[in-house]
Amino acid sequence: MTISTGDKLPDVTLVQMGVGGPKPVSLADKTDGRLVVIFAVPGAFTPTCHSAHVPSFIRTKARFETKGVEEIICVSVNDPFVMYTWGDVTGATKAGITM
Repeated sequence: MTISTGDKLPDVTLVQMGVGGPKPVSLADKTDGRLVVIFAVPGAFTPTCHSAHVPSFIRTKARFETKGVEEIICVSVNDPFVMYTWGDVTGATKAGITM
């Protein structure tokens, strides 16, 4: 499936760690009317994702914000517990990247 500028993403339900534990999140709700960057990685704590992919978004977050990006979201196949921990370990969550 090819996605082009202006295309609407299909609505899917992702799971994100919330204050009280895992919670479902509608991708449509997260993106509707907002400029959002979504990037996906094969897996948390995998060597290249851990040392290059996530850190590159942390380093360049301010540049995205100057272009009007409201949120950067990292998606992976891992469960929300692993993503929460990975966001903490990498500093992504502290930098404002949604895991």
